[in-house]
Amino acid sequence: MEINKKSNKLFELFNFNRGNRPDAVTEDTSPTIKRYFKLLGRRFWQLFGLNMMMLLTVLPLLLIVYLYFGIKTTPTENTELFSPLYGANLIHSSPASTSLLDLFGAQMNIPVYNVWSYVGIVACVLFLAVTFGWQNVGASYVLRGMVRGEPVFLFSDYFYAVKRNLKQGFLFGLLDIAVIFLLVYDFIYFSGQTGNFASDLGFYAVCALAVLYFFMRFYVYLLMITFNLSIRKILKNAVIFAVLGWKRNFMGLLGILLMTAINVLLFTLMQFNVAIALILPFVYYLSFTAFTSAYAAYPIIDRYMIAPFQSNSVDENGEEEADAADAE
Repeated sequence: MEINKKSNKLFELFNFNRGNRPDAVTEDTSPTIKRYFKLLGRRFWQLFGLNMMMLLTVLPLLLIVYLYFGIKTTPTENTELFSPLYGANLIHSSPASTSLLDLFGAQMNIPVYNVWSYVGIVACVLFLAVTFGWQNVGASYVLRGMVRGEPVFLFSDYFYAVKRNLKQGFLFGLLDIAVIFLLVYDFIYFSGQTGNFASDLGFYAVCALAVLYFFMRFYVYLLMITFNLSIRKILKNAVIFAVLGWKRNFMGLLGILLMTAINVLLFTLMQFNVAIALILPFVYYLSFTAFTSAYAAYPIIDRYMIAPFQSNSVDENGEEEADAADAE
């Protein structure tokens, strides 16, 4: 008997399946701030790997900016008065003509484009437009697994989600880019047209729509990979959750702003090495902010869409088992 007791204790010592033990401590999975930092610590290195994959949404934009501003430039006149003033100053120089030339003679540099510049810009725009939705779908699937506390395999999970949502991800990616472009364009336009009631009203309306769509994007891709819904229903539910989950949305916004402030602070402190300060955000910023938004949004989806469905399924199964017992 004593040998059996010792062998049982030895077996329990090397029993790694402790989740089935009655004395095992159950982890608190409630979506609190404490659990956010716990999951962030567990997934720290995986988030770095995911960030490298998410850079494909930023690199085309950086290439477009480089092709637009980084190529050769040529000086050109800033106003139409430059040419006549310059000619008059050449014919007869006087204090008045020199002063006017100094006043209106400022020139600006414009980029000199060639065929390859246009080809590069168009190629980057097309790549971003085609793959934008797929990249968000793949990243959202990986982030949902992290938020759930499930095992995550970056490449296989990423491309599995893209393959499963190929058509819908592509279509909504085009819509997503179009909405973001229109909101940015309208914001720039109305910010320069303020001064009358109509322009001010348009400016504040654009700001309100931008905030609403910012919170909607917390939910859109998570809904797409979790449920079989049309794009119209996904947008409808995203609007509802953007309002219902305003507390968690606000906390997610604070987390994103805090991470942005940390990047700005690092850039300020690392002025002695501007290259590292500019590269550092591309190492972690995208995935960490996306994880923050997913952690804020997924519990709302679980509360209003997943949990009621599971409870209904359990009730139906319970009724079926009761009916089967009565029949027996």
